[in-house]
Amino acid sequence: MNQKTTELKNPEQKTGFDFPFDKARHIRMLILDVDGVMTGGSIIMDQHGDEWKAFNVRDGHGIKLLQRAGICVAIITGRSSRVVTARAQDLGIEFVIQGCLNKAEGLSALEQQSGIKAEYCAMMGDDVLDLPPMYQCGLSLAPADAHQAVCSHADWISDAAGGHGAIRQAAEGLILATGAWNEVIQSRYHTSPAACGWNL
Repeated sequence: MNQKTTELKNPEQKTGFDFPFDKARHIRMLILDVDGVMTGGSIIMDQHGDEWKAFNVRDGHGIKLLQRAGICVAIITGRSSRVVTARAQDLGIEFVIQGCLNKAEGLSALEQQSGIKAEYCAMMGDDVLDLPPMYQCGLSLAPADAHQAVCSHADWISDAAGGHGAIRQAAEGLILATGAWNEVIQSRYHTSPAACGWNL
Protein backbone atom coordinates (compact mmCIF):
# COMPACT_ATOMS: atom_id res chain seq x y z
CA MET A 1 0.00 0.00 0.00
CA ASN A 2 1.19 3.48 -0.82
CA GLN A 3 2.74 5.07 2.27
CA LYS A 4 0.64 8.17 1.72
CA THR A 5 -2.56 6.20 2.30
CA THR A 6 -1.48 4.97 5.71
CA GLU A 7 0.34 7.95 7.19
CA LEU A 8 -1.62 9.64 9.97
CA LYS A 9 -0.95 13.25 10.82
CA ASN A 10 -1.81 15.43 13.76
CA PRO A 11 -4.61 17.83 12.73
CA GLU A 12 -3.55 20.27 15.47
CA GLN A 13 -0.32 20.91 13.56
CA LYS A 14 -1.87 21.87 10.22
CA THR A 15 -5.04 23.84 10.79
CA GLY A 16 -6.04 27.34 9.82
CA PHE A 17 -3.42 29.54 8.25
CA ASP A 18 -0.59 27.03 8.71
CA PHE A 19 -0.81 26.40 4.98
CA PRO A 20 1.52 23.94 3.16
CA PHE A 21 2.87 26.52 0.73
CA ASP A 22 5.70 24.34 -0.58
CA LYS A 23 3.35 21.51 -1.58
CA ALA A 24 0.85 23.99 -3.02
CA ARG A 25 3.30 25.88 -5.21
CA HIS A 26 2.76 23.71 -8.30
CA ILE A 27 -0.99 23.13 -7.97
CA ARG A 28 -2.88 23.80 -11.21
CA MET A 29 -6.35 22.49 -10.32
CA LEU A 30 -8.51 22.47 -7.18
CA ILE A 31 -11.04 19.63 -7.06
CA LEU A 32 -14.04 20.06 -4.78
CA ASP A 33 -16.63 17.75 -3.31
CA VAL A 34 -20.07 19.37 -3.04
CA ASP A 35 -22.01 18.27 0.06
CA GLY A 36 -19.94 19.14 3.10
CA VAL A 37 -17.39 21.21 1.17
CA MET A 38 -19.22 23.59 -1.18
CA THR A 39 -22.22 23.33 1.16
CA GLY A 40 -22.71 22.70 4.86
CA GLY A 41 -23.70 19.12 4.10
CA SER A 42 -27.45 19.44 4.62
CA ILE A 43 -29.65 18.25 1.76
CA ILE A 44 -33.12 19.77 1.70
CA MET A 45 -35.74 18.04 -0.45
CA ASP A 46 -39.19 19.34 -1.27
CA GLN A 47 -42.29 17.19 -1.71
CA HIS A 48 -41.37 16.58 -5.36
CA GLY A 49 -37.92 15.23 -4.47
CA ASP A 50 -36.14 18.30 -5.79
CA GLU A 51 -32.99 19.24 -3.89
CA TRP A 52 -32.13 22.61 -2.41
CA LYS A 53 -28.56 23.52 -1.50
CA ALA A 54 -27.09 26.64 0.10
CA PHE A 55 -23.75 27.89 -1.24
CA ASN A 56 -21.42 30.42 0.35
CA VAL A 57 -20.92 33.63 -1.65
CA ARG A 58 -17.36 34.16 -0.35
CA ASP A 59 -16.48 30.60 -1.33
CA GLY A 60 -17.81 31.39 -4.79
CA HIS A 61 -15.65 34.50 -4.99
CA GLY A 62 -12.67 32.40 -3.90
CA ILE A 63 -13.32 30.10 -6.86
CA LYS A 64 -13.40 33.09 -9.22
CA LEU A 65 -10.15 34.39 -7.72
CA LEU A 66 -8.52 31.01 -8.34
CA GLN A 67 -9.64 31.06 -11.94
CA ARG A 68 -8.15 34.54 -12.39
CA ALA A 69 -4.91 33.16 -10.93
CA GLY A 70 -4.86 30.48 -13.63
CA ILE A 71 -5.88 27.63 -11.30
CA CYS A 72 -8.63 25.43 -12.72
CA VAL A 73 -11.52 24.38 -10.46
CA ALA A 74 -13.39 21.09 -10.84
CA ILE A 75 -16.13 19.17 -9.03
CA ILE A 76 -16.43 15.48 -8.21
CA THR A 77 -19.59 14.58 -6.30
CA GLY A 78 -21.31 11.33 -5.44
CA ARG A 79 -24.78 12.78 -5.94
CA SER A 80 -26.42 14.21 -9.06
CA SER A 81 -28.28 17.49 -8.85
CA ARG A 82 -29.47 20.17 -11.22
CA VAL A 83 -28.56 22.66 -8.51
CA VAL A 84 -24.90 21.66 -8.80
CA THR A 85 -25.04 21.99 -12.59
CA ALA A 86 -26.48 25.49 -12.23
CA ARG A 87 -23.93 26.53 -9.59
CA ALA A 88 -21.04 25.23 -11.69
CA GLN A 89 -22.31 27.15 -14.72
CA ASP A 90 -22.71 30.28 -12.59
CA LEU A 91 -19.09 30.05 -11.45
CA GLY A 92 -17.65 28.99 -14.81
CA ILE A 93 -16.53 25.58 -13.54
CA GLU A 94 -15.90 23.58 -16.69
CA PHE A 95 -15.15 20.12 -15.30
CA VAL A 96 -18.03 18.60 -13.31
CA ILE A 97 -18.44 14.90 -12.57
CA GLN A 98 -21.68 14.00 -10.76
CA GLY A 99 -23.11 10.68 -9.61
CA CYS A 100 -19.57 9.44 -9.01
CA LEU A 101 -19.36 6.90 -6.20
CA ASN A 102 -15.84 5.81 -7.21
CA LYS A 103 -14.02 9.10 -6.95
CA ALA A 104 -10.66 7.60 -7.90
CA GLU A 105 -12.22 6.86 -11.28
CA GLY A 106 -13.61 10.39 -11.28
CA LEU A 107 -10.11 11.75 -10.75
CA SER A 108 -8.81 9.68 -13.69
CA ALA A 109 -11.59 11.11 -15.85
CA LEU A 110 -10.67 14.63 -14.76
CA GLU A 111 -7.03 14.02 -15.65
CA GLN A 112 -8.08 12.99 -19.15
CA GLN A 113 -10.54 15.85 -19.60
CA SER A 114 -8.30 18.60 -18.26
CA GLY A 115 -4.86 17.32 -19.19
CA ILE A 116 -3.72 18.00 -15.60
CA LYS A 117 -2.11 15.12 -13.74
CA ALA A 118 -3.18 14.27 -10.19
CA GLU A 119 0.19 15.37 -8.78
CA TYR A 120 -0.70 18.94 -9.83
CA CYS A 121 -4.18 18.76 -8.29
CA ALA A 122 -5.46 19.67 -4.83
CA MET A 123 -8.55 17.89 -3.53
CA MET A 124 -10.82 19.21 -0.79
CA GLY A 125 -13.08 16.55 0.69
CA ASP A 126 -14.97 15.95 3.92
CA ASP A 127 -15.85 12.25 4.09
CA VAL A 128 -14.29 8.84 3.45
CA LEU A 129 -15.72 8.74 -0.09
CA ASP A 130 -13.25 11.53 -0.90
CA LEU A 131 -10.18 9.74 0.41
CA PRO A 132 -9.21 7.72 -2.73
CA PRO A 133 -8.62 10.81 -4.89
CA MET A 134 -7.12 12.69 -1.93
CA TYR A 135 -4.50 9.92 -1.64
CA GLN A 136 -3.51 10.47 -5.28
CA CYS A 137 -3.56 14.26 -5.49
CA GLY A 138 -0.51 16.38 -4.83
CA LEU A 139 -2.30 18.25 -2.04
CA SER A 140 -5.20 17.17 0.20
CA LEU A 141 -7.39 19.71 2.00
CA ALA A 142 -10.34 19.48 4.39
CA PRO A 143 -12.92 21.78 6.01
CA ALA A 144 -12.85 22.11 9.79
CA ASP A 145 -15.81 19.76 10.28
CA ALA A 146 -14.59 16.96 8.00
CA HIS A 147 -14.75 13.34 9.13
CA GLN A 148 -11.85 12.39 11.40
CA ALA A 149 -10.43 9.93 8.84
CA VAL A 150 -10.20 12.77 6.32
CA CYS A 151 -8.63 15.12 8.85
CA SER A 152 -6.06 12.46 9.71
CA HIS A 153 -4.93 12.32 6.09
CA ALA A 154 -5.27 15.94 4.97
CA ASP A 155 -2.21 18.10 4.43
CA TRP A 156 -4.21 21.07 5.71
CA ILE A 157 -7.48 21.67 7.54
CA SER A 158 -9.32 24.97 7.24
CA ASP A 159 -10.47 26.95 10.26
CA ALA A 160 -13.86 27.17 8.52
CA ALA A 161 -16.51 24.49 8.13
CA GLY A 162 -17.78 23.19 4.81
CA GLY A 163 -20.04 25.70 3.11
CA HIS A 164 -18.86 28.42 5.50
CA GLY A 165 -15.62 29.73 4.01
CA ALA A 166 -13.33 26.69 3.85
CA ILE A 167 -12.97 27.00 0.09
CA ARG A 168 -12.23 30.72 0.29
CA GLN A 169 -9.48 30.16 2.84
CA ALA A 170 -7.97 27.38 0.70
CA ALA A 171 -8.21 29.58 -2.39
CA GLU A 172 -6.26 32.38 -0.73
CA GLY A 173 -3.60 29.90 0.39
CA LEU A 174 -3.24 28.55 -3.14
CA ILE A 175 -3.06 32.05 -4.61
CA LEU A 176 -0.32 32.96 -2.15
CA ALA A 177 1.56 29.73 -2.84
CA THR A 178 1.56 30.26 -6.60
CA GLY A 179 2.68 33.89 -6.31
CA ALA A 180 -0.48 35.36 -7.85
CA TRP A 181 -1.65 37.47 -4.88
CA ASN A 182 -0.42 40.83 -6.15
CA GLU A 183 -1.95 40.35 -9.59
CA VAL A 184 -5.26 38.81 -8.52
CA ILE A 185 -6.03 40.46 -5.17
CA GLN A 186 -3.63 43.27 -4.25
CA SER A 187 -3.86 45.18 -7.54
CA ARG A 188 -7.65 44.87 -7.78
CA TYR A 189 -8.75 45.22 -4.15
CA HIS A 190 -5.67 46.85 -2.54
CA THR A 191 -5.74 44.14 0.10
CA SER A 192 -2.62 42.52 1.53
CA PRO A 193 -2.30 38.96 2.85
CA ALA A 194 -1.92 40.39 6.37
CA ALA A 195 -5.22 42.25 6.03
CA CYS A 196 -6.83 38.89 5.21
CA GLY A 197 -5.33 37.27 8.29
CA TRP A 198 -2.28 35.63 6.72
CA ASN A 199 0.66 36.02 9.06
CA LEU A 200 3.52 35.26 6.67
